[in-house]
Amino acid sequence: MDRRKFLKGAGVAAVGATAATLAAPALASGVKQLKMVTSWPKGFPGLGTGAQYFADRVNAASDGKIKIKLYGGGELVHPLKCHDAVQEGTADLYHSADYYYQGKSKAYNFFTAVPFGFTANEMDAWIQHGGGQELWDEVGSQFGIKHLPGGNTGVQMGGWAKKELASLDDFKGLKMRIPGLGGAVLKKMGGTPVTLAGSEIMPALQAGTIDATEWVGPWNDMAFGFHKVVKHFHFPGFHEPGSMLSIGFNRKAWDGFTDSERSIFNSCSLAMNNNTSAEYNAKSTDSLELLVSKHGVQVHEFSDEIFKAMGIASKEVLEEVATADDLTKKVYESFLSFRRKALVWTELSDGSYTRKRKLVDFG
Repeated sequence: MDRRKFLKGAGVAAVGATAATLAAPALASGVKQLKMVTSWPKGFPGLGTGAQYFADRVNAASDGKIKIKLYGGGELVHPLKCHDAVQEGTADLYHSADYYYQGKSKAYNFFTAVPFGFTANEMDAWIQHGGGQELWDEVGSQFGIKHLPGGNTGVQMGGWAKKELASLDDFKGLKMRIPGLGGAVLKKMGGTPVTLAGSEIMPALQAGTIDATEWVGPWNDMAFGFHKVVKHFHFPGFHEPGSMLSIGFNRKAWDGFTDSERSIFNSCSLAMNNNTSAEYNAKSTDSLELLVSKHGVQVHEFSDEIFKAMGIASKEVLEEVATADDLTKKVYESFLSFRRKALVWTELSDGSYTRKRKLVDFG
């Protein structure tokens, strides 16, 4: 037997056997190369940079054995089609907000944000220690997706409008960019919800296609330049009190990774989740100050009357969503049970402390 031919054949067979154990990732020189699609412009503050943070951290933690190529929203697929791309195998994973995909399952809303729902800390507690992750896995398994936490923006603001939203009448006929269940609440209040990707919001405001928009908060809103078109900024947001982003893996790809590799993804996900929340908290105050002092933005607090009306409509929307199917009802019941506990502890801990802290001025 020709020794060189034998060795060459054995090498090809070995590579073939290795590749057969992998579902989706491409292999090059022993490196697993993954395609990651996102719903944000590449490099966009907090969202795009958060996705890059995850990709870079995975690369470092794996000693370069896993490399993630990141695609900004619209580069490979439409920003709101990331779930489809991963489900179909066009990409290996995505970074997005799962409430964009409520058309697939209403339950997905609960894993991003629901009106009058969890703060960022409460969401983390439910996902990691309250059965949320297991339910998320159950929802994702219907579509061949494995989900991991992908950052949290914290309490989002009430949004921008061409005029102050000072009364309930101001919401009637209001065309507002607001996705998820927040949009369903707006509809109950007489408005018209519109779902747009982040990059589509500014052109819609400029063209008058929408009268108002919510996005995230001062830091991200200023990056898109909404203050150049509208000057009325409202708080607080009822719709997204702690918006968790999602990393969604193609399930076949996920199952093809080793335990060690899955551990890397899990660890990097939690690091990203923590880093994103910290960054939003660090950047928001300075951005708000600039919007007011430099750009003439007027900041308005929603009245108690408006907020109560939002709450009543939100309760109705959630009860309606719970009837969508058995799994959504199961998620809703878990959410509601954990929310009751969270309300008690958050009020006793964070709520009481922040109220008392104002009694002392450190200058």
